[in-house]
Amino acid sequence: MTPTQLRAFATVVKLGSVKKAAAALEVSDAAVSLHVGQLRKELGDKLFLRTAEGLAFTPGGLRLASRAMEILGVQGQTVLEVREAGEGRRMLRLSTSSLFAEYAAPGLIELFAERSKDLDVELSIHPPKSFESLLLTRSVDAVIGPRSISSDPAIASEHFLNYQVVAVVSPDHPMARGVPTPSMLREQTWLLGPSMADESGVISRMLGRLGVPAERQRMFQSHAAALEEAKRASGVSLALSFVVAPDIASGSLKQLSGQQTQGQGTWSISTLGGDQAPSAAIELTRFVTTPRATQAMVRGVGAARGRFRPAVHVTLWN
Repeated sequence: MTPTQLRAFATVVKLGSVKKAAAALEVSDAAVSLHVGQLRKELGDKLFLRTAEGLAFTPGGLRLASRAMEILGVQGQTVLEVREAGEGRRMLRLSTSSLFAEYAAPGLIELFAERSKDLDVELSIHPPKSFESLLLTRSVDAVIGPRSISSDPAIASEHFLNYQVVAVVSPDHPMARGVPTPSMLREQTWLLGPSMADESGVISRMLGRLGVPAERQRMFQSHAAALEEAKRASGVSLALSFVVAPDIASGSLKQLSGQQTQGQGTWSISTLGGDQAPSAAIELTRFVTTPRATQAMVRGVGAARGRFRPAVHVTLWN
C-alpha cells in the first residue's frame, strides 16, 4: 500500500464517488480506479460495490478507510515534525468552534505563543461534531469547543471555562422594555453569528427552546457583524456576556430580561491521550486552565501588540 493509493481510496469513501474523488484530487477517474484496483488486489477485498443507490462499501472497505485516514494523518504529522526539527520550530495545529475562535482564541494564542518563541500556531475552525475525527486521524493536535465526553478512550478532555450567552437589543428596540414572552421572542428577527449552525451548541439550544422559526433567523459571517446589526435596532442578537458587557454598560445595547433569554455553555480542550499528543498540545492543555489564560480569553489580555506578534495561520472550514 502506498500513501497515494490510500489517499485515493479515503477520498472515494469521503465523497462517495470515484468521479468526485478524482476531481478533488485533480487526477483522472482512471487514476483513482487504478489505485483502488491495486488495493483490492493486494488486500483480497472488493472494498466497495456499485449499486443503483451509489457505492456500497464492504466491512473491509470501511475498516481500510478508517486506517487510511490514521496512516495519512501520521504521515502528515511526521513530515511536519521533520520539517520543524530542521527549521528549529514547532507547529501547533489547533481547531476550535467559531464562537471560541472569534472571541477567546486571539488572546489565548497570543499569550501562549509568547511563552514559546519557537512555536507557530495554525488555527482552523470546524464544527464540533468533527472534532473527534480530526484528532483520531491526526489532522489537528488539539481541539477547543463545547464540552463533550468522547466515547473513544484514545481522547483526553479537560474542561476549563464556563460562559454565559445573553440576548441583547438596541435601547431603541421595542423589546428593550419589560420582560418579553416566548411568543413575542418568536416573532422577532434574530441576528446570529456562524455558531448558530452548530446544532449541539448553546445558541442552537436556546433558539430551539424558544421555538424560533428558521425564517426568523439571519446568520452573519461573524458574531461581531450580527451585534453591529443589532445596535441598529434591526433585531435580537445572542452574544457572550463578557463580550457585550462594555456595550451594555455604555448603553449601546440592552440585555433582555427573563431566564429564557440566557444560556450557559462550557469550553473544553481535547487531545490524544497519553504520549500520543505533541508536546505543544500538552503544554496548551496545562496552560489553558491557568488564571492568566482565563484573563486573556475573557479580556483579550495577551502580550503587548507593539512588541510581539505570534505566527498564527487561520483556516476556515464549513
